[in-house]
Amino acid sequence: MTGFTRRQVVRGAAATSTLALGSPHVIAQEARRTLRFIPHADLRIVDPIWQTAYVTRNHGYLVYDTLFGTDADHQIKPQMVENTTISANGMKYTFTLRDGLEWHTGQPVLAEDCVESLRRWGKRDRFGQLLMAHVARLVPVDRKTFTLELAERFGLVLEALGKPSSNVPFMMPARLASARADEPIKEVVGSGPFKFASGEWQPGEQVVYLRNERYMPRAEPPSGAAGGKQVHVRYVPDPWDAAEELSAGRIDWWELPPLDFAVKLEQDPNLRTVASSWTQGWLRPNCLHPPFNNKKARQALLHMMDQVTYLHWSVGQPQYYRPCHSIFACDSPYATTVGADPMIEHDTAKGIQLVKESGYDGRPIVLLHTTDIPWMNAAAIVARQRLERIGFKVILKSMDWSTTLAVRSSKEPPNRGGWNLLHTWWHTADVSNPAVHFGISGAGDRAWFGWPDLPKLEKLVTDWVRAPDESSRHRVAEEVQRVALDEVPYVPWGEWAPPSACRTSVRDIVKFGAPLFWNVKLT
Repeated sequence: MTGFTRRQVVRGAAATSTLALGSPHVIAQEARRTLRFIPHADLRIVDPIWQTAYVTRNHGYLVYDTLFGTDADHQIKPQMVENTTISANGMKYTFTLRDGLEWHTGQPVLAEDCVESLRRWGKRDRFGQLLMAHVARLVPVDRKTFTLELAERFGLVLEALGKPSSNVPFMMPARLASARADEPIKEVVGSGPFKFASGEWQPGEQVVYLRNERYMPRAEPPSGAAGGKQVHVRYVPDPWDAAEELSAGRIDWWELPPLDFAVKLEQDPNLRTVASSWTQGWLRPNCLHPPFNNKKARQALLHMMDQVTYLHWSVGQPQYYRPCHSIFACDSPYATTVGADPMIEHDTAKGIQLVKESGYDGRPIVLLHTTDIPWMNAAAIVARQRLERIGFKVILKSMDWSTTLAVRSSKEPPNRGGWNLLHTWWHTADVSNPAVHFGISGAGDRAWFGWPDLPKLEKLVTDWVRAPDESSRHRVAEEVQRVALDEVPYVPWGEWAPPSACRTSVRDIVKFGAPLFWNVKLT
């Protein structure tokens, strides 16, 4: 198993009003007033709308605030919004912001800022694209009030604005949010509980956050990404060093220890594991280039997908994983095995036949190989063996996760820096229904990396958001899965729930699919 290779330290302070990820000399720690945290990856991209990587999302939760949030019971709650009025016919929403909201620059948060932020988010996010396709007008009314008027009925407006996890609709100043959606914003100005110290940021070395002293939390107790936010966070990405430092008390919280470490850490009376959300693994083909621009080549991937083998070699600890032959998370109300027989049976002979029928010409396919996240490293090795079994020639293109995030955006042919296949993972909140699920977008250039152009799938997802009741949504969701497992925009390779590890002195961690640092206390 390959471990992390970067060696940096992440520090943070609640009582000292600072959160830092990086070198030990940045901030002097005050005894038991600093929560030291090890993230799962290095922060390279700071725009959480442009980038779906979870390390960027986690950064977003620190720096930015949201109009609404999802609480621990999956209920949508107001965050920056004070009042919401919905017209009798459900076609017009009026939102009024809370008093006293300010950007980190000291300027007031205005309705215009929120309108521009939603417009940019609506061009990048899956749920946002669906919502904006139904919006007739989105305009400010005055400094604190804006309206959203629908052209067609869309019953999930608040669910879209309060969605958790990836591509969260974080609010930004209008001058930043009006930038092109296909280019990342590099200036970080939010209204959340932490300020980003841009002058201290050294990718691969350190990230520093300063407490936003003027931030006014809501009066409600914290719950998930909602309620009042009070915050706290050190980073040693080599697991061998990290395990030793956690045991020695020099680290307080390790976001994603390798699972074999988690088993050992549970035996230490000074440590405990913290359950996290289930995660779905993906094998994603690039639909722009041969061989996976051919549906039969993509279908062959289903027949080589033995989830138990993948999970055994990639995750390794049976208590933390489960096969799941649904494109929707197995704890989602839309989980189904409709159309999943190729994965369930994983018939190698059928896979070989489909590769031949696809016209595959024997050119090696480029599989991105992420080496610094253990399960991603192992998944690529397993995939190469199984791909070769059905007739593909495979080149592993090895790199760290931060590099993978950059390379996957390339639409160039594989022989010019592009790729054919990659692995990734998504928390189940991001694959729980058709509206949030990036993997089943068939929007071509507007789809997630891999860019499948599947109009039938797009229409079905639109049908789902327009469905009048839950029974209708279930029927449409089954058809979405049937089509998705015929067209194969991606292949799920099972689910796992990697725990975080922390010292017993860390209390009151907010239960959520992302590490949140408000409300955490040290004893």
